[in-house]
Amino acid sequence: MPWSNQGGNGGGWQGGGGGNRGPWGQGPSGQQPPNLEDIIKKGQERIKDSLPGGGGGKLGFFIILLIVVVVWLASGIYKVEPNQQGVVLRFGKEVATTQPGLNYHLPYPIETVMTPDVTKVNSIEIGFQETSSGGRIRKTSESLMLTGDENIIDISFTVLWQIDRASDFLFNVADQHLTIKASAESVMREVIGKSDLTKALTTGRLEIEQEVASKLQSVVDLYGLGVAISEVKLNQSLPPQEVADAFRDVQAAEADKERVQNEALAYANDIVPRARGQAEQLRQQAEGYKQQVIAEAQGEAARFVAIYGEYAKAPFVTRQRIYLETLQEVFKGKNKIIIDNQGGGQGVVPYLPLNELQKGGRN
Repeated sequence: MPWSNQGGNGGGWQGGGGGNRGPWGQGPSGQQPPNLEDIIKKGQERIKDSLPGGGGGKLGFFIILLIVVVVWLASGIYKVEPNQQGVVLRFGKEVATTQPGLNYHLPYPIETVMTPDVTKVNSIEIGFQETSSGGRIRKTSESLMLTGDENIIDISFTVLWQIDRASDFLFNVADQHLTIKASAESVMREVIGKSDLTKALTTGRLEIEQEVASKLQSVVDLYGLGVAISEVKLNQSLPPQEVADAFRDVQAAEADKERVQNEALAYANDIVPRARGQAEQLRQQAEGYKQQVIAEAQGEAARFVAIYGEYAKAPFVTRQRIYLETLQEVFKGKNKIIIDNQGGGQGVVPYLPLNELQKGGRN
């Protein structure tokens, strides 16, 4: 037997006094161990010897019992660290939640306490899988998702969370980590399924992160998981490797489109205001001309009315004056020759440039 001294060469288990003895201090192998009652009596005798006055019979027993009870009651003292929250269980059922500091619960097995870390920020990565060597590889079963415009996107993200209600976290769900991960993947697929590929790859990343975080918080609250979602971070969002080249061509075309649109918008912003300015200038000029014509017409009409009033008072004089003023206006700036027929002159014929007139006729 393994406890016996085999072969007498010291290779087996030996008692404190040496010799061929079994594990309980009995004689050579094959002999029966001492009675359990004898062992208890020996223990009681040793305790009595250690107490003052040899134990004092019942008094010593009560002292021993009192010490055991005190030690047992003192075992209920426990400390909750500042980063923890205490959850007290009575026969396995939650009865209290305690805050950091020294606390007390009824000793085991009546009550026990659990102290999870409620300030630690935990992270779950989706779309990657750790290898045995410590590296990471893409996990396409998690990362490939279908977008709203029926394209496939390869996306990975990280969920940051921490315990909010320790009791819910400990008892409502069996595998909290797996539940959060499955919920996050489901919510991300839902949000990506409503977004187009370009938005998910470029301008809509922040909006997607915020929407996923909000929806994921609602899901874990529905499950009563007792956690708070701190943040959802998109690590990578790429087209599948098989269509990466084609997608880059599309992106280049989109960039060219944006550039041409911006150039056209810049040209429009330059030419349209100038055209509007010219149109306004013409409109104002036309308005000015209109006012000028109206004013001149009104002035002419007023002058005619004034002249008519004078004509009505002295028709001959007014007629003569108008005649003279008209001739003055007609002949103003012209070369004039005045011939007085009353002086016996030869009339106007000598003064006519007949040679010049004949030359002009031949031409």
